[in-house]
Amino acid sequence: MDRVGAWVVNGGLIGGHEPRFEIRFCAAENGVRIAYGTVGSGPLMIVPPAWISHLELSWHDPAIRAFLTPLAARRTVVLYDKPGCGLSDPWPGRQTIDTNVQVLQAVADHLQHERFDLLGISTAAAASLAFAVRHPERVERLILYGGYADGDQVASPQVRAAVLGMVRAHWGLGSDVLADIFMADAAADTKAHFARLQRGTATAEFACELLEQCYETSVEDQLDKVVTPTLVLHRRDDRAIPYRLGRDMASRIPGAQLVTLPGRSHFAWAGDSASVVRAILEYLGENASPPEPHTARSTDEVLTPRQLQVAALIADGLSNRQIGRRLGIEERSAEGHVERIRQRLDVRSRTQIAAWWARRDR
Repeated sequence: MDRVGAWVVNGGLIGGHEPRFEIRFCAAENGVRIAYGTVGSGPLMIVPPAWISHLELSWHDPAIRAFLTPLAARRTVVLYDKPGCGLSDPWPGRQTIDTNVQVLQAVADHLQHERFDLLGISTAAAASLAFAVRHPERVERLILYGGYADGDQVASPQVRAAVLGMVRAHWGLGSDVLADIFMADAAADTKAHFARLQRGTATAEFACELLEQCYETSVEDQLDKVVTPTLVLHRRDDRAIPYRLGRDMASRIPGAQLVTLPGRSHFAWAGDSASVVRAILEYLGENASPPEPHTARSTDEVLTPRQLQVAALIADGLSNRQIGRRLGIEERSAEGHVERIRQRLDVRSRTQIAAWWARRDR
């Protein structure tokens, strides 16, 4: 379609309703068109893109939707594609952290909100911090997950070269090598979506260029200049960005709060994403439990009728493929139902879903 308009992306039901994710476009100062997506209602929260991004493909990933939906129940969440990725236009020349800050400012200015919460995940933490330092009057609260202040400390030159080599060799192939770096605790269907995201977002060479930029980024000289209330989240066994770098950031940002989370996955939506969401909502002063309309429901009403069918088949030991065949749906649809059941029940594994079904069936 013409890239001046807007459209709604339907990802599927979550908790009995379908969040409305709208994609629109704005322009950076140099005229480069930036695609941004909006979901939810309430005070504004901007979530800048990390390494790579594709709004439309990301919203079709049940794990990403499950991560964003509880936030969108309490905030208007805005995401956008990095220049040259997903639906955004290419950027002239090599991108730097100044590029990232400039694009973030363009999106924020376009939205015309005086103040907003800023959630910087992974490599977007540095740009989010830099923006908060330059524009403290704009940022209500700064939340940094899985971030670092100096990209040179993320890994040794030898390890960086090895990672770049793996990206070039395995990009978009669904390789366990890449998945193990970024989402070691993720379910198989989430890893499959990651491979699809790679193929649709950028070429292997452009992905390497962006990753090299991440390694070259440093905001160490800005840590003590942060005046915005700040929460730093980091998983203790993060395979991509060492925990010590998040802890170091928190110790050098005045008044920052550090929350250490269990897990090895780097991406916030992989593994136990519910614990990340809870920490964010608690910091924002929001109740991390499901919204009031759901709290009074019976256990059957927590899930849709279709999700109850899937839960029963999980309890019978069926795989996603077998569930799809039994219900006459695609395996991918079955995967989506399983991911949404995990989110609604706040559990991590199929075993826990089966246990929930057994308790319900007594």
